Amino acid sequence: MTAPVDDPAAARLPSGPGAARSGSDPAAAAARATEAILADTLHGPHRGVVVDSPPGAGKSTLVVRAALELAAAGRPLMVVAQTNAQVDDLVVRLAEQNPDLPVGRLHSSDTDAYDKALDELPNVRTSARAADLAGLDVVLSTAAKWAHVTVDEPWRHAIVDEAYQMRSDALLAVAGLFERALFVGDPGQLDPFSVVGAEQWAGLSYDPSASAVSTLLAHNPGLPQHRLPVSWRLPASAAPLVSDAFYPYTPFRSGTGHGERRLRFAVPSDGTGPDRVIDEAAQTGWGLLELPARHTPRTDPEAVRAVAAVVARMLARGGTTVSERSEEPAPLTADRIAVGTAHRDQAAAVKSALAELGVRDVTVDTANRLQGREFDVTVMLHPLSGRPDATAFHLETGRLCVLASRHRHACVVVCRAGVSELLDEHPSTEPVQLGVTVKFPDGWEAMMSTWAQWSEHRVPWRP
Repeated sequence: MTAPVDDPAAARLPSGPGAARSGSDPAAAAARATEAILADTLHGPHRGVVVDSPPGAGKSTLVVRAALELAAAGRPLMVVAQTNAQVDDLVVRLAEQNPDLPVGRLHSSDTDAYDKALDELPNVRTSARAADLAGLDVVLSTAAKWAHVTVDEPWRHAIVDEAYQMRSDALLAVAGLFERALFVGDPGQLDPFSVVGAEQWAGLSYDPSASAVSTLLAHNPGLPQHRLPVSWRLPASAAPLVSDAFYPYTPFRSGTGHGERRLRFAVPSDGTGPDRVIDEAAQTGWGLLELPARHTPRTDPEAVRAVAAVVARMLARGGTTVSERSEEPAPLTADRIAVGTAHRDQAAAVKSALAELGVRDVTVDTANRLQGREFDVTVMLHPLSGRPDATAFHLETGRLCVLASRHRHACVVVCRAGVSELLDEHPSTEPVQLGVTVKFPDGWEAMMSTWAQWSEHRVPWRP
């Protein structure tokens, strides 16, 4: 990833590994970056502005604020998101921020195309036809729906949310609908999904499977690039690891300091592995429950039961959280806990194991579906646990980044021993393709660096 270009906010911020954690007030740094982004968006000469946002940096808040300021300046705009859930969330946020702003929700003809709660918002108009929403200040929809829209006159402005998860062919399909655009996304998350192979386009500037941002910058290298320098989600215990492992060229810091967030349990530990790793995570923000080394099926029954046991014990021990959001302790409820896995069958196995323990309402899903979501505590089944080899899928940097960056208080990693040895035996052997920008850090490096740090919080357990 290249360093930010023409970014006055970045020029005033420290740079280099770990620099994002230095300096003074994180809110002031975030405010300076936001003002620079809005200045370029509203008054800059460029047709595009790119914003890199680390996990929990206020990406959606920036999108909503930019939309409100453009609308207030008399510049109607279209907003492009990647999923219906993302679009609906932005519509609700806009309606909450300005109940008088006319907002359009363009949707497909499916019966469940959008959240019907939007029908209760008086300033929101929904329709499957773009013509019905003509003249509204802000119109939002998915990239897939916008691709089927034609207009006589293009919108003056567009905002593209989750731009790094948008394929370049999807951007090409909507590029004729607007004159200028703000592209906001997280470069550390999973790459755009494609159901077909794209090797024949590798290294070409018009690779349709590449992200919208990478293709945009390949053809427009002079566009301003900004970054949001503060994560308001990740605690001080997690931001350094995630920043150094996944964002070495766009470092960030936590919006909170050590001790500002606390995770406590009313019921003392029973001395078992799950309870000990819970206490380690509560104290330090990370915990590694390490099972004996063994090659296992993907849905390793022992590892699945260990994940379920950790979650069940968290709930049984009466956890509470304290954070900058409230001075009063808040109960750690099931809906504030998530389990992340690499595969859907692993998620299904964990759900079944939790049901056997009588645990309900805990989110259990793959990294792909956990993107953009936030919880108080997460439990991760490590992608390399029990594996005999390290494939490109399991070494995907974005997958590990998502799994490690969903929490506000603590993350527990469940894995079998032997990851370091597995990585040593299976160095990265991906073919080198001319013209393809090497993604750094690659998955092998990210796996090794995170494992080294998580090992400092290891709790060995033989069930």
